[in-house]
Amino acid sequence: MNITYILIVLGVILVSMTLHEAMHGFASYWLGDDTAKLHGRLTLNPIKHIDPFMTILLPLILAVSGLPVFGGAKPVPFNPSNLKFGEWGAALVAVAGPLTNFVLAFLAFGLYALFMPATGSIVATILATAVVVNLGFFVFNIIPIPPLDGSRVLYALAPEFVRRAMEVIEQFGVIVVFIIIMVASPVIISFMGAAIHIILVMFSNIFGISVA
Repeated sequence: MNITYILIVLGVILVSMTLHEAMHGFASYWLGDDTAKLHGRLTLNPIKHIDPFMTILLPLILAVSGLPVFGGAKPVPFNPSNLKFGEWGAALVAVAGPLTNFVLAFLAFGLYALFMPATGSIVATILATAVVVNLGFFVFNIIPIPPLDGSRVLYALAPEFVRRAMEVIEQFGVIVVFIIIMVASPVIISFMGAAIHIILVMFSNIFGISVA
């Protein structure tokens, strides 16, 4: 572990989470809601999106500990009543963020496959870090527990009484995420490790390289 690696992780986190949150905003705007635009969130400026703990401190601690990286950022505001397609519109806004991380991981993996002969290079290190960090953000955020992004898909499918319960949980926002991390971190880390490994195997089959 060295300062260069920490700077790489920090850079990848900032880029990945900025794109994640910006895509929430752009998706809501494309679906008819300008709330994110009015709040200045249709931007690639990371300062507008980062949360000091969820975006920087927590992912860095996990990365330097050798654990699956996950985290979040300041939620992008949107008004579901303004969106096309009702609850499914809200679900599309929610999944836009994690899907962005998935695409970034896929692209980084593809580029990493091209740089395999130079696995000790700084470029290969950046790409490998981008794969792991983005897959961590993807897997964590699709967990269907409010206020994580995956809960919006469940919300669109769930019966009314489940939606009401999820709305109550969502009111507590980041507090719920903190509780989940503190109480269920071993389960989350185990689940994320398994999910990331499955995705890496899928990527390796697509690009024809092996993963450990």
